[in-house]
Amino acid sequence: GMPLTPVASAQGRVVAANILGEEASFDGRATASVMFSDPPLASVGMGADEALKLGDEVSVTYNDTSGWFTQKRLGQTHAAAKVITDSGTGRVLGAHLLGPNSEEVINVFALAIRHGLTSAQVGETLWSYPTAASDIAYLL
Repeated sequence: GMPLTPVASAQGRVVAANILGEEASFDGRATASVMFSDPPLASVGMGADEALKLGDEVSVTYNDTSGWFTQKRLGQTHAAAKVITDSGTGRVLGAHLLGPNSEEVINVFALAIRHGLTSAQVGETLWSYPTAASDIAYLL
């Protein structure tokens, strides 16, 4: 995986556990990556091309969210999201977010990917409003 701080921390815990005689392994599936720019850019899971190569039936949902209330209330002008799901099962395969609070919202998508949740399961969650997370149902 990418040389990210959370990855290094998790791998360090695995090393320590194994040194102490415990059996532990690292599972780097669905590790989010964030570029802390203004606005932040965050990604987790697969892109559409990667999912297609693996044989998944892919649905790509793209939204320009720059005009959405959650962006406007913060005075932001640049925001977008792309979510990749398996058309057959509905499982979330990847998410790519640009905008305020993307560095936090991407963790919800990481959780969904890691545990095989569908877009319907994630979308039926009631989120606090108005927050960036409350947009998740519309991004799916």
